[in-house]
Amino acid sequence: MPAANHPRIGVILANLGTPDAPTAPAVRAWLREFLSDGRVIEVPRLVWFFILRLFILPFRPKRVARAYAGIWTDDSPMRQTLLAQVEGARARLAAAFPGHDIRVLPGMSYGRPALREALAAMADRDELVVLPLFPQFSATSTAPVFDQVTAWLGGQRRLPGVQLVRDYHVHPAYVEALARSLERHWAAHGRAERVLFSYHGIPQPYADKGDPYPAQCRATTEAVVHRLGLADGEWAMSFQSRFGLQEWVRPYTDQLLGEWGAGGVASVQVICPAFSADCLETLEEIAVENREVFLKAGGTRYEYVPALNAESAHLDMIADILSGRISAALAG
Repeated sequence: MPAANHPRIGVILANLGTPDAPTAPAVRAWLREFLSDGRVIEVPRLVWFFILRLFILPFRPKRVARAYAGIWTDDSPMRQTLLAQVEGARARLAAAFPGHDIRVLPGMSYGRPALREALAAMADRDELVVLPLFPQFSATSTAPVFDQVTAWLGGQRRLPGVQLVRDYHVHPAYVEALARSLERHWAAHGRAERVLFSYHGIPQPYADKGDPYPAQCRATTEAVVHRLGLADGEWAMSFQSRFGLQEWVRPYTDQLLGEWGAGGVASVQVICPAFSADCLETLEEIAVENREVFLKAGGTRYEYVPALNAESAHLDMIADILSGRISAALAG
């Protein structure tokens, strides 16, 4: 078939990133890259340069490395999951588009496998689809992926057609996958008094400037609540992982769990819909640290519902989103 009628398709599944090892030097290198991004930290560059190098990088990596050591297996959970998601998407797309040249690669904004390397490997592609695995858009997570794609395009003479998936926070297959995940957990463990939908937080000034992330988190939560038929008082949503001294979007997960435990709520199940893969934040902060907060406050039963990871329904959803984009590229 002539090449013009048989475009070569490139697909990149992107996530935030992870250190190479659960050691202070590896964590320090990763944090330096991550926290040097002006999309993530909106502080004047010169001021932040000194804060990062004098107060954060000398001290924080040791503590973070110890936390990573507690969840590390053969590799970082996030990296293992991303690679499994790529394999699942690759198999599904090969079945959906037999005879087509479709290359699927992983890419991380910070760390390895690097998004920049994945983009470089796509130089021969006629069409490129980039899916950041952040269901809700934020300038702190999705936008850095877009920045790297546009920077790469600026150096290319032979430009591919490019489709960047902005978000999928209320995609029907995503909402259904979240709902089924909770239903499976209930079938195995029973239901708790309340379900908490906890999302990674962003500073309140970012939201005030127009970041749509908090509103999209609310839309995701409301869609899942509607699908499950949860009543008022059976659920809430909150934001985790504050950093620094400024105000972040509220309510705060740890404070809410403390209030619930002290107020007589005996059992809670926590799900983190902003995460397509379990990572340090979910496996340590949510599953361990916040469990302690709730139990010490008076609660008796705390369960973390795992991220969708490489579950079949999640892989089907990823393939469904990609298939629509690929079909559009093939038709164009």
